[in-house]
Amino acid sequence: METRFGDPVEYFLPIGTEKLGMNQFIGKSLTIQWTNKIQCLHCGKTTKKSFGQGYCYPCFISIPETEDCVLNPQLCRAHEGIARDMVWAAEHCLQDHFVYLALSSDVKVGVTRKSQIPTRWMDQGAWKAIKLAKTPNRYLAGLIEMELKKVMPDKTNWRNMLKNVIDPSRDLIYEKQHAAASLSDSLSPYVLEENEIVEVHYPVLTYPIKPESVDLEKKTSISGILTGIKGQYLLFDSGQCLNVRKHGGFVVEVTDK
Repeated sequence: METRFGDPVEYFLPIGTEKLGMNQFIGKSLTIQWTNKIQCLHCGKTTKKSFGQGYCYPCFISIPETEDCVLNPQLCRAHEGIARDMVWAAEHCLQDHFVYLALSSDVKVGVTRKSQIPTRWMDQGAWKAIKLAKTPNRYLAGLIEMELKKVMPDKTNWRNMLKNVIDPSRDLIYEKQHAAASLSDSLSPYVLEENEIVEVHYPVLTYPIKPESVDLEKKTSISGILTGIKGQYLLFDSGQCLNVRKHGGFVVEVTDK
């Protein structure tokens, strides 16, 4: 889903060439039916299996969007002139990146390029976030993240995030100071002095008590009252939740019944 920062966040689901506003369905009946068809997000060809959240296998192993450094920034070699596509890398890897701390289920560390703030935080279901460091490329941001992973997680507990289990006493400025103090001398110069905290509000009426993630390949449809949207999840009154990002490339039919 695409997002637009607001109070609350606005969500849009790509359906063919259209973008369907999803906030309008909250509190109403909604059915999402998979048509048993998957189209590669890159080449558009039909594929039996989705790789890397929406790609056919040939694209998955060749396009820059699925290169190793997308998930593991410390593996980026674009600054050395090595990448699947250096034009793409110049726009996505050789740009300013931020290392950030986000509070969703817990305080976690993450990396994103400048243009993806605050989109990255909305996609992860973060309640609050703060920039920790700024680097001139993805590789250096990845090195900082690797060091901080020794003292804090880099993953979100999706169940707690969807249940809205958050400790409001956690102080991101304090967490930032603690994290910065743990960095090596070679990386600490990238730490930012600014301490702006961004707070994100999601369009949720009620949170599930026991969230259950639905896999459309096993259960081809999900329906019920849409009680909210958080991160990349659609929340239903049954407790079932659909991770839309996970189902990239799936051709679905959406009906308000």
